[in-house]
Amino acid sequence: MPKMKTHSGAKKRFRKTGTGKLRARHAMSSHILEKKSPKKKRHLADPVVVAKSDRSRVKKLLGGAGR
Repeated sequence: MPKMKTHSGAKKRFRKTGTGKLRARHAMSSHILEKKSPKKKRHLADPVVVAKSDRSRVKKLLGGAGR
């Protein structure tokens, strides 16, 4: 059987932390920023941990047990 390829979009969007959690960017952080408060924009800049319900799907896309 051929090896399973890593999903190109997923490898650009998700990263595995040292403890094994999956990190991602916040949603709603790239455009229509004028109406958002500076505090909101500041908090959107911090990475977010992927939700438990999405973890298995993201790990599958990353391949290699979620590199």
